[in-house]
Amino acid sequence: MKSWCCSVDGQGNPGTGSLHEPAPAESGFIWCHLDGAVEEEVTWLKEESGLPESVIYALVAIETRPRTEKFGDGALVNLRGLGAEDDPHGDPLVSIRLWAEKGRVISVSYRTLAATQEVRARMEAGVIHDPGDLIAALALAVTDRLDVEIARLGDTVDGCEEKIAADLAIERTFAMRRRIARARSAAIGYRRFVVPQRQALERLVTLDAAWLEEDDRMHLSAAADRFARMAEELEAVRERSALLHEQLTDLRAEVTETRTLVISVVALVFLPLTFITGLFGMNYPFPFEQEKWPFFAVLGFCMLTAVAITVYFARARWFNR
Repeated sequence: MKSWCCSVDGQGNPGTGSLHEPAPAESGFIWCHLDGAVEEEVTWLKEESGLPESVIYALVAIETRPRTEKFGDGALVNLRGLGAEDDPHGDPLVSIRLWAEKGRVISVSYRTLAATQEVRARMEAGVIHDPGDLIAALALAVTDRLDVEIARLGDTVDGCEEKIAADLAIERTFAMRRRIARARSAAIGYRRFVVPQRQALERLVTLDAAWLEEDDRMHLSAAADRFARMAEELEAVRERSALLHEQLTDLRAEVTETRTLVISVVALVFLPLTFITGLFGMNYPFPFEQEKWPFFAVLGFCMLTAVAITVYFARARWFNR
């Protein structure tokens, strides 16, 4: 992940900046994005940024959760969003820590957040003019990407429900159970950060900061509402996944019970036949053993017994259980 600095002057014209320049103009601002894994940038943050020690500690923390904290005239904002597609890490959500004050925004991330490139492009195009615009644009960009991923989880659960309703073959339940388990695990992981992120944005909306304009608060409120809806969708995906898993387990148990019952019936049909054939197969002289008709009599008796037992179980509705 590379670091960069973007700036906007008082007339809204974009440009480049530096860590050592507080702002390009009195009414402009600068956004510096730092890589937390680069020691030189962390050193500048600790020694030359002029930020409170508690803020610096929060910016370089490894483990974070979404939150908003006010420090003097600035605010610390932690957000999470989807990482870049080529990110090799297992966790799909990436944390970005932001310090916002009049004239300056400093962000720190250890991994690449996909939304930062889009926001950077908007700032370089002159669309973003102040820290409030930047955070609002970043929050909306995060929701745009995350909303699609959560909708995909819902579609996965919908497809599984349709297949179960269409009398899914038992041989395919193994693959479906794995799909449902992955969807449920992803929903739990997303919800862990979506709910506090909504709370962080709601708190940011009510923050008493001069660099937050009315339109910024409106955009942040819209992003918070979208996070609230995503939290509800994730909760629904989790509950539906648990219900589907129970249905698949019941289906497998029912099919296994039915097949076991059929095997038991077949065994009961052949049990007396095995006894009769074993009895007459003994190495012992029987009456009429020199005649031909006893063989056909025993064969007919066995067939009659098998038919009688089968009819009995059929009338008892064992095959329909």
